[in-house]
Amino acid sequence: MLKLALCDDEAEQRAAVSKMLREYAALRPELTVKLSVFSSGLELLSAAEEEHFDLYVLDVVMPGLSGIDLGVKLRELGRYGAIVYLSISPEYAVESYAARAFYYLMKPVDPAKLFHVLDQAAASLEKQKASCVTVKTREGLVLVPLDRIMYVELNNRAVRYHLSNNTMVDSLTVRTSFQEETAQLLSDARFFQSGASFAVNLYYVSAVERSSLRMDNGDRVPLARGRAALVKQRWSDYWLDGQSEEPR
Repeated sequence: MLKLALCDDEAEQRAAVSKMLREYAALRPELTVKLSVFSSGLELLSAAEEEHFDLYVLDVVMPGLSGIDLGVKLRELGRYGAIVYLSISPEYAVESYAARAFYYLMKPVDPAKLFHVLDQAAASLEKQKASCVTVKTREGLVLVPLDRIMYVELNNRAVRYHLSNNTMVDSLTVRTSFQEETAQLLSDARFFQSGASFAVNLYYVSAVERSSLRMDNGDRVPLARGRAALVKQRWSDYWLDGQSEEPR
């Protein structure tokens, strides 16, 4: 399912784009599109606190909370869905990079162009989802991209995911071992189990110390005795093998 959120403060524009998005959904039944429509940035932001959307189509110029500011707040909230901006002017295109926008489209929106961008976004999202871990939380299922995870730890019988935007995602209480819970992570070359209750993303390791790994954000993750040589080798191999592509 592709969960899509549209936000535009102008009723006429909102109706026109909604119609296009429903036409797109009808042409792509394999995607099973679920469309939610909002008339203000604050309304969408409130909904996004409770629900994850895969794709956001946002008007740029809106009163109260602009589309650019809304996009930035969605990122701060840990929402990584693709953002497509709609605007009558190209003047905000550069600013849209602050929200890591997927695309910037000019109004009036050309349906063919919009559909092409949505196809590209959907394909990109599918690729990203294949590189995500699904975490069961109190709020429901959360898709966490592997390349956003700095490190994970067992905390009060739950797995805590420390993310690159300095937010955290806590799982429900785990009933298996930490290694079993993080098996998907540990099967990826980027991740290394540094201790019985810790695993790190090697991309974010800035230094290997005697008894800890220093992360890019300054955190220190415990390193079990006897694993320093192994992690140094894995860390070296990771970069030398050309796996150092910057996370999106």
